[in-house]
Amino acid sequence: MDDLFSGTKPVDESLAISKSNLQEWMNENIAQEEIISIEQFRGGQSNPTYKVSTNTNKYVLRRKPPGKLLPSAHAVDREYAVITALQDTNVPVPRSFGLCEDNEVVGTPFFMMEFLDGIVHWDLLLPNMTNQQRTEIYAEKNRVLSALHSVDFNKVGLSSFGKPGNYVARQVSRWTKQYLASETQKISAMDNLIEWLPENIPDDDETSIVHGDYRLDNMIFNNEHQVMGVLDWELSTLGHPIADFSYHCLSWRTLPQLADEAFCKEHGIPTEFQYRDMYSEATGKNLSENWEFYIIFNIFKIAAICQGILGRVRDGTASSKHAEERGNQVFPLSEAAWASVEKFYK
Repeated sequence: MDDLFSGTKPVDESLAISKSNLQEWMNENIAQEEIISIEQFRGGQSNPTYKVSTNTNKYVLRRKPPGKLLPSAHAVDREYAVITALQDTNVPVPRSFGLCEDNEVVGTPFFMMEFLDGIVHWDLLLPNMTNQQRTEIYAEKNRVLSALHSVDFNKVGLSSFGKPGNYVARQVSRWTKQYLASETQKISAMDNLIEWLPENIPDDDETSIVHGDYRLDNMIFNNEHQVMGVLDWELSTLGHPIADFSYHCLSWRTLPQLADEAFCKEHGIPTEFQYRDMYSEATGKNLSENWEFYIIFNIFKIAAICQGILGRVRDGTASSKHAEERGNQVFPLSEAAWASVEKFYK
């Protein structure tokens, strides 16, 4: 799997950018260095990402994709803002160098940041690692998210990065509307969740910077299994840290191997509750009381996203040949979430 996503390739013709325009912008905004090559990273990003090599340095350029986009989608300016704000915190991020919102340079807005020459792990089971290495990687992943949720967003200049408070209630409302807008047939489990969730939001509201898509393959590690930088901040905002952390923990519910405690112990991977308690110890937050609510909420959110894909299949606007298969996950996901409500709350 690593070979499919790692490294670079020649730039796709549809995503080509002007080397001379970029050279001129870099001369004025970053450094007088000659661009030697521009390559495209293989990994699947919604924002096209390039490796720019000069005669003295290597950089990463992330841009909005070309074409008509939703107003709030592919927000490279927000990515740049949060990466820049976190530069001097305990959260490892690439150094940022500049944001360009002029479409004339490469066709869409973009920003440039440091190129981190490290390791991306694409498989949560870490098959090529030893048990000790797996333990270290999972502990480091947990440590970094704990550090992010401990950053004072006011002190780093992100007080207007999102709406503080009521994040979960706003998310439930948002995904309910999105689900209903793309509904293709009645799903009783989703209808039940839509009714149950707003009435059962825990009274533990707090606000932190949230990543929104924190996962193993959005991190670059060094050879000592430390995170050099967290990437892909496109969905970052101000939100509820436990919602962010529990979303990141869904793999223990969706991957059969991680759901098997014996497998985890045999392979040096923390179980779901060991991993949760590591975060609690680092942050001082007690997650045990409302843990199942946040898991149910996040499964509901993913189910609503899957329904959106089914809506695009119905409308003939789905881009992937696997769209229907992925969209159909709305059925088992919603049933699993509702089964958890009945198990833990009825």
